Amino acid sequence: MYQDEINNLAKQIIDIGPKNKVVISTAESCTGGMIGAAITSISGSSTVYDRGFITYSNNSKAELLGIDINLINKYGAVSKEIAKLMADGCLRKSNSNLSVSVTGIAGPGGGTKDKPVGLVYMAIAKKNRDTINLKFLFGEKSRDEIRILTTL
Repeated sequence: MYQDEINNLAKQIIDIGPKNKVVISTAESCTGGMIGAAITSISGSSTVYDRGFITYSNNSKAELLGIDINLINKYGAVSKEIAKLMADGCLRKSNSNLSVSVTGIAGPGGGTKDKPVGLVYMAIAKKNRDTINLKFLFGEKSRDEIRILTTL
């Protein structure tokens, strides 16, 4: 059910991207590369997709995206602040002009009252523009469903 939606969205990105001179990179935590995989599963993706960073651990966020580990400790890996820094770092460390980052709690464990399972932060960074933050609360769904909904 979701796979058709994911494929359609990826195809739209590939169809629209070159016309708008968009080159995308991704920085993914809770999805573990699913967004990049969705885009690259469509023929022609090399015209719009530069690279993906799978930064599941805090150390990988620091090492690959240049995020100060003290900020990760201060805000938590699942936060709007870290999602923004992930998108900004992804843009800096790639040849893209648009980046997307995701960080969240897919569960089934790891949630708290303040940061429940199903909480996902996404950020979109574009060169010479302010980074946009988005917050999603997918609720008590399965781990797979939260990751798929995040990819959508």
